[in-house]
This record gives sequence, C-alpha cells and structure tokens, in this order.
Amino acid sequence: MTAIIEVAPRETTNAILRRILVLATPTGFLAVLQVIAQLLETWLAARQGTAALAGWAVVLPFSLLMQQMSAGAMGGGVVSAIARALGGNRTQEASALVLHAALIATLGGGIFALTLACFPYTILGLIAGPVAAEAAAPYAIWLFGAGAIPLWLANTLASVLRGGGRHGLAARVLTLGYIVYPPFAWLLAEPFGMGLAGIGAAFALVFWASALAMIVTVLRGGAGFVPSLRIRPSGALFHRILSVGLVACALASIANLTTILVTAQIAGFGPAAVAAYGIAARLEFLMIPLAFGVGSALTALVGRAVGAGDWETARRIAWTGGLLAFALASAAGLAVALAPYSFASTFSDDAAVIDIATRGLAYTGFGFGGFGLGMALYFASMGAGRMRWAVAAAFSRISIAVGGGWVFATIGGMGLEGYFLGVALGITAYGLVTALGVRRATWPGKG
Repeated sequence: MTAIIEVAPRETTNAILRRILVLATPTGFLAVLQVIAQLLETWLAARQGTAALAGWAVVLPFSLLMQQMSAGAMGGGVVSAIARALGGNRTQEASALVLHAALIATLGGGIFALTLACFPYTILGLIAGPVAAEAAAPYAIWLFGAGAIPLWLANTLASVLRGGGRHGLAARVLTLGYIVYPPFAWLLAEPFGMGLAGIGAAFALVFWASALAMIVTVLRGGAGFVPSLRIRPSGALFHRILSVGLVACALASIANLTTILVTAQIAGFGPAAVAAYGIAARLEFLMIPLAFGVGSALTALVGRAVGAGDWETARRIAWTGGLLAFALASAAGLAVALAPYSFASTFSDDAAVIDIATRGLAYTGFGFGGFGLGMALYFASMGAGRMRWAVAAAFSRISIAVGGGWVFATIGGMGLEGYFLGVALGITAYGLVTALGVRRATWPGKG
C-alpha cells in the first residue's frame, strides 16, 4: 500500500491522476452510497409531511456540520497528521496519533450531543420558529443524543485508515452502514410509527455498529501499523491534528452558518420556503461527499509529499485532483440547473415547495463546479497544512451568500430568487479564492 501513496518527483500528470483514482475510487464509491442514502433520507422526511420536512430542514445544517467536522474537517486533520508522519518515516508518531484522534472524536461528539440533544427547542426555535422546532426536536434528540459520539468515532477511525493509505478498507467498513440505513430509517419512521424521529434513531443505531467495526479494524493494524494506546497524551501530538483540524472545523462551521443564516432570512416567506431551501441546500451539500472522494485522496497524497519535503509534487497532485473534482461537480450541477423541476418534485409533492425549490436550483446548480474545485483544493490544503486561503474563501462565501443575497432580494427587488442567487455566487467565489491559495508563492510560502 505504501507504493500507492508515495509519489515520484517527476511523474507525469497521467501517473499522478492514476494514483489519485486508486485512492479516490473506494471513497468515491462510498460517497455515492452516502449520496443515495441522503437523497432517500430527504424523500423519507418529505413523506412525513411539510411540517416534518421543514423540521428536518432546520436540523440539516447541524447534521451536515457534524458529519463534515468528523469526516472531512477534524478527520482531515487526522489524515494529514498521520500521512505527514508516515511520509517522514515516523511510524511511532503515527501509532501514537490514533489515541489522540479518538479522544478528540469523543469530545467532539459529546459537544454535539450536549448542545443539540439537550436544548433542541431553544436552538432550533431561534432559527425557524416554534412550529418547525416542535417537529424537529424529537429527531434532533435521537440524531445527536444517541448518534453524535459513534458518528465521530467511526469517521475519525476511518480517517486513521486513510492516513495510512487504506482508503479501500475504510470504505468497506462503512459501506454496509450506508446500505442498511435507508431501509432501517423507513422501518422505524413508518411501520414502527416513529415518524421523523425514527430517521434519527436509525442513524444512531447504524453508526454505533459502524463505530464498533471500525474500532476492531484499527486495533488489528488495519492502517498499516498497530496503535499505541498505553501512552500519556501529548500536547505536541494533539497539535499535529488540531493545527489543521480546528481550522477546518471552523471553516465547516462557517459553511453551515451560511446555510443557517440563509434559512433564517428565508423563514419570513413561510414553512414552504424553508422546506424548499432544505431541498436546494441538500443537493448543494451533496457535492461535499462527491468531492470528498477525490479530496480524501488529495489529503493523504499531498500530506505524504509534504512530509517528504516535495512541494512541487504536492502542488501538481492538488491541481490534478482539483480539476477532476471541478469536472465531476460541473456535470452534476448542470444536470440540476437544466432540469430543476425534476429534482425538486422528487422530494416533495407540495406544489408550493416544488415551485420555490425549482426556482432556487435553477440558480445554485450553476455554482456546483466552483464548489467542487474549492472543496478538492481545501482537502489538499489540509494535507499541506496551508489553510489561510481556505479561511479567506470561507469568509468570501458567507459574505456574498448572506450579505449579497440580502442586497439582491431587498434592494434589487428579486425576493426569494435574490437569496438563491447570493448562494450561487457565494459558492463560486469559494472555489475561486481557494484556488488562488494553491500556487508556488503560498506552497511552501506563508500563505
């Protein structure tokens, strides 16, 4: 497996692309299953009624934030730290990082559980009002109260495997969970009569099983080394992970804060508008697991190259993967933008929801390409430990999506379409600014 990770300094672009695809393919397959599971989750939530769909839409940014932090953000910090250690032939350091990663995961999951399972009515009510919060609270209690810690553990330990170049093994362990989740969620939601709460309960139970399977896999040396558990936690090793992971978590928070603030702006147009934006936001965020397939390979490959001091190859890997993600995301975005009604009507039979979602997707679909490019280069930046431009990109996105959307909607007189235009321009800017950071002046410069 080491031969897959290590990259020769003067490889051709085709050779680099092949190496990316070797690592990206299993994670990409898992991402497809995740996308299907999330689409079915959206459909199942819509079957519970417009109030339930609105409640689900209010929880959506927090659910996405939890998954993004555990898998792509703090998980990216884990992949980066382990890959750089192995790239520098520091196997003992990589082994010791596993315990530190697990402790971080337990704390991260606990924060989500304590806040969103203990105070769902207060937090969700502030965003979308008491009616949506009433529908969302039982779902949030199951999802976060029972599911946050196992989700964090499963995704963090999968990141340990990816840091060791075992992307295929990580995907195999998680695959069964995403296959079982949709029918299990339907079973609890409808035949068992739990409604929206049943979706959250199914999520929690599936990830408890996934976390236990991942623990066994990692302890048996699945990452290519056996973890060192009988060690005293080290501030230096926590820093290896957190120096990248905390910044990435902050960026994930900003991305989801963008969705939360736009949801709050749209809430004045009624529950149908909130539900419709939930559909549009879900399709936008489906680009994240798709980009993660390429991005997780970039974090590991760039991390190994940087660990070996080969910054030229690190940049070539980043741009090769970034352009691949741009092409894939652009194709998906055009499909959505050119047939928005078909996508919207898949998730709801409420005419008002379909109409608003159709209008929104006609704007946001065109921004998917830039979003895919930005996400891939963001993962590459984590591997390099160079996050400043990714931070700038996140702030450009929230400024344009929220501030620009308000200008278009109110001063420009566009109404709801103005908010959707702001979202589309925001994610496009995110891609462009992130790309500006991956160049010779900033890798290995101070940017």
